[in-house]
Amino acid sequence: MMTGWETCSIDFSNAFVQAKLKEPIWIHLPRGFRTAGPAKTCLRLIRSQYGISEAPRLWYEHLLKALLDIGLKQCQHDQCLFYKTNLLIVLYVDDAGIAAPEAKYIDEFISSLETKGFTLTKEGTFSEFLGIKFTENKDAGTITLTQKGLIKKIISATNMENCNPNWTPAATTALGMDPDGELMTEEWSYPSIVGMLLYLSTNTRPDIAFAVSQVARFSYSPKQSHASAVKQIVRYLSRTWDKGTIVKPTNTLQLDCYVDADFAGLYKCDPDASPTSAKSRLGFIISLGGVPLVWRSQLQSEMSLSTLESEYSSLSQAMHTLLLIRSLLMEVVPAIGLQKALVATIHARVFEDNNGAYLLATNQRITRRTKYYLVKWHFFWNAVRNGEVTVLKVDTLRQGADYLTKGLAREAFERIRKINQGW
Repeated sequence: MMTGWETCSIDFSNAFVQAKLKEPIWIHLPRGFRTAGPAKTCLRLIRSQYGISEAPRLWYEHLLKALLDIGLKQCQHDQCLFYKTNLLIVLYVDDAGIAAPEAKYIDEFISSLETKGFTLTKEGTFSEFLGIKFTENKDAGTITLTQKGLIKKIISATNMENCNPNWTPAATTALGMDPDGELMTEEWSYPSIVGMLLYLSTNTRPDIAFAVSQVARFSYSPKQSHASAVKQIVRYLSRTWDKGTIVKPTNTLQLDCYVDADFAGLYKCDPDASPTSAKSRLGFIISLGGVPLVWRSQLQSEMSLSTLESEYSSLSQAMHTLLLIRSLLMEVVPAIGLQKALVATIHARVFEDNNGAYLLATNQRITRRTKYYLVKWHFFWNAVRNGEVTVLKVDTLRQGADYLTKGLAREAFERIRKINQGW
């Protein structure tokens, strides 16, 4: 919408079979197959097959060579992103999304692939990809991203079609290990449901990211309390099954990152003897031109000794992702032929609501209490000094990452959801 480029998706038919094997592989004759040769005749495979361990790599190398021969460049920061003037391509195994200022560039690219022997199907405009539906609301200038089919599948798989809907996906109390709790008694597969919820939460539903991250911790041996937490997420999805994320591009390439932390949020929820009982949770959400792009909710890998340390650790980890996206934009955007005015809008801002973390990131003054942060977390200081990233203070009520770190009451939850997802 920001550039007005044409889009489409393509699907490579029997993708793995299109790549030739580099090393010989022999197979027995398929059952029921007759040959005039000896009884113990074997067949040598010429092309890759599904189920062969190296098949995905061979397919990728086969397609990579073709794309480079056509004249595309591989992005240094994302090996599945390719570009040249007037063309942008993103790969996902045997699916590809293509964008170009005019349809003729897309047609020329597809024709080049077919000339090289690839079998593929052009699937029209980029209105649905990997189960994600993109609906353009031209009257409002917005795009709605939804995964209604997946949500219905989750509700059906848990036999909760007639459940009582919830207003929020997680309780305000953190979900603990519950070592003495009863084992799960539900008939549905806990890991399977959590897997579907993870795919949903990482694509169109950041509002359930925290809740899903909680239940995902216990896929190996779920207790009844954990199954109940999954059912709470499903009840929330039952109320909001037709919702997703409503985006309204700002016609700039402004990167905004909201980052937050919940210090020792599992204290007294996990057993005191467990290391996780003292761990904090990080949460951040990064948007590009007003469009949520990346979000994360997870326990920090190490224990933080203070609120400041947990907040600053989260800020540093968010910076890793933010600076990577900024570098990707600086590489790709000028190369694909966008207007210089749009290229000039590439800038990154980080919003932090903890005063100590904000001052440490901006004033960059080390004290005896914070000097041990230096090696681990101060890597981004040069980016702040050079003006590549601006760190700003934000009011807690406007902290867009708040619902990624803890369970919130309905009013606070819906306020943050409105900021990020437009509803």
